[in-house]
Amino acid sequence: MLLLTRLGFILASLALIIGVTLVGGLRQGLLTLLGIGFGAVLQGARFGFTTGWRNYIERRDPQGIWAQMLLLVLAAAFTLPLIADSGGELVGAIAPLTISLVLGAFLFGAAMQLADGCGSGTLYKAGAGAPISFAVLPTFAIGSFLGASHQPGWIALGGLPAIDLTVSLGWPTALLITVLGCAAVSWFVGRGARRHQKTHSSSPAKWEMRWWMGALLLAVLYAIHMVVAGQPWGIVYGIGLWGAKVFSALGWSPVGDAFWGVAPHAQRLAEPVLADVTSVTNFGLILGAMAASRWNHPANFKSPNSRTLWVGAIAGLVMGYSARMAFGCNVGAFLGGIASASIHGWVWFALAFAGSIIGVRIRRRVNP
Repeated sequence: MLLLTRLGFILASLALIIGVTLVGGLRQGLLTLLGIGFGAVLQGARFGFTTGWRNYIERRDPQGIWAQMLLLVLAAAFTLPLIADSGGELVGAIAPLTISLVLGAFLFGAAMQLADGCGSGTLYKAGAGAPISFAVLPTFAIGSFLGASHQPGWIALGGLPAIDLTVSLGWPTALLITVLGCAAVSWFVGRGARRHQKTHSSSPAKWEMRWWMGALLLAVLYAIHMVVAGQPWGIVYGIGLWGAKVFSALGWSPVGDAFWGVAPHAQRLAEPVLADVTSVTNFGLILGAMAASRWNHPANFKSPNSRTLWVGAIAGLVMGYSARMAFGCNVGAFLGGIASASIHGWVWFALAFAGSIIGVRIRRRVNP
């Protein structure tokens, strides 16, 4: 039975890749394959951005954050030279330092703890069959759709222009600053973990290799995605596009919309969903996580109560909306921004982590 299950997932993956390739071309097929890889690694290693932060906030376990810092360093080391030498064919995730970034990142950090997953976490947990993700994903799509429509208005509130360290300082210096920043964060959380152990007379957290293998594999996939797609790995745009397509099918018109009514977004809305880079990667991610969760045995999730589901659905709406305010989620803004040597990635990280501290406290009240 297990052999048949594995064979079924292999055939399903091949069918998805071939189908996407026939409809969207070879690049879209390759991106689907990469998405399957992302999903398999995220689920197989249980590499959760949300979980890593919560483990540190609640138990001062630094491994998740350490692994994320390793991922950032490797992704930057792999891709910054490529972006610099591409002649504009490859672009990084660069965004301005706006008021919307500050507000959106904070709200997203709080909401992702209540939803038990960020953008990538929601997708891979949905693939794995986590009940709460099925409550979060639809509202995430609605929130992302609405947030995109309002994004130009939020940006108009003002702020500072984007700061791209690669452009201003060159990629070697930009990479050095990125490495030093990640090292500083790693040292800070390590010191916090040691202080916690002394204060509570506790032992260090058990070493989990899954975090480190996940970071290494995700960095490799991230670099390949950059070469194939010409841009960093993203999550939120595709989910928002799904929401926009649903509303369009229900009679909503994008004409006059400040975001969806202008190029290139209007074109994406008019094209088949398989023509969108982020969407095909997301579809692959869901399938990859589904296969990884059932490769050896079916995933077993605790059934949440109705209150948890309602809170998750509301949190999904906030996540989707705030992600558009903040130019992305943990993948698009945090990983993509910092790995692209854009200062907005660090601002996003600081505000989202502060929001997560609040979100963890609220989560305790919702799930006592």
